[in-house]
Amino acid sequence: MLAVQLTEWGTEPRLREVAVPEPRGEELLLQVTAAGLCRSDLHVMDAAESSFDYPLPLTLGHEVAGTVIDAGAGADQSWLGEAVVVHGIWGCGRCRNCARGRENYCLTLRPRADGRLAPIGNGLGYHGGLAQAMVVPSARFLVRTGDLEPAIAAPLADAGLTAYHAVRRHADVIDESAICVVIGVGGLGHLAIQILRHFGAGRVLAIDNRPETLSAALRLGSDAAFADLASAIPELDEGADLILDFVGTSDTMESAARALAPGGRLAVVGSAGGRLGVGKRVGLAAGWQVDAPFWGARSDLAAVVEMAMGGTLHVEATTYPLADAVDIYQRLRAGTVTGRAVLVPPPLTGRTRRVEASRQISSVAREVRR
Repeated sequence: MLAVQLTEWGTEPRLREVAVPEPRGEELLLQVTAAGLCRSDLHVMDAAESSFDYPLPLTLGHEVAGTVIDAGAGADQSWLGEAVVVHGIWGCGRCRNCARGRENYCLTLRPRADGRLAPIGNGLGYHGGLAQAMVVPSARFLVRTGDLEPAIAAPLADAGLTAYHAVRRHADVIDESAICVVIGVGGLGHLAIQILRHFGAGRVLAIDNRPETLSAALRLGSDAAFADLASAIPELDEGADLILDFVGTSDTMESAARALAPGGRLAVVGSAGGRLGVGKRVGLAAGWQVDAPFWGARSDLAAVVEMAMGGTLHVEATTYPLADAVDIYQRLRAGTVTGRAVLVPPPLTGRTRRVEASRQISSVAREVRR
């Protein structure tokens, strides 16, 4: 099968031919139907060898939708034939955070003693979904997507999940009188605007320096859109209750901190390398919170999928063939991708009968459950 793999640190990935993996034990094999591209991939590509404890070659892709076409002997066979999206954080399932349903903060995902980042999940330490097929360790990392289009489902695994988790953590300050700000209306920010509306935010302001993106923000539900936060200050009344920074530079973080209302929250999601000095009496409003949420739990992913299936969350996605991966990554690096870029692999040859058989098995299983 074809796979987009990182073969050397600090280089662009390559389209290669590799063996189709065989599921064992509790593993499930997906035929990948769509896989989103993310700026996180660029951080992995550009990293020094000492940064990640990831074996190479590594198939990239942590936003993955697919169909379950095969299962190991110990796997839950009822998933065969199901359309799914993959929860890309493969926690241990045993530590105290996993037991709390906070798998995205699994204690086994901490950096190694030497500072290298440990494998997290598909495309981030384990082979991902920029391929025609992918193995998932267990059904607990899957969420059913029903008839949702794969190109819509795939970005929910990171862009949708991360935005939802960042908003949900601050649901206690989101109501009809809340003033919320989204900085960076890209692949995640355009979803955050809609999720804030879903949570009942009274007023949502969008900040982005790209005119076409600001137009999209207004269309997707923001009340106003500005090229920078300074221009939005007159709209903030006595400050913002919640600011979501999907850029994460020092400039965006510092300007956001100054724009908070007393008791306001700043959630920094973007990873552009910015730093913010926090402390008492450093110019911040009284009673502030600064948050750095990470991805999201499986329950958050299920909630995002439900929103999309119900038509209350619209993903701005453009599809491309898997073979165009390197070119689209370059466009992502240049900042010319609007919304989410999603790659569609060609179907696996020789697997058609197995896919159809899996669907028939799944259909029978559903009838039995009824």
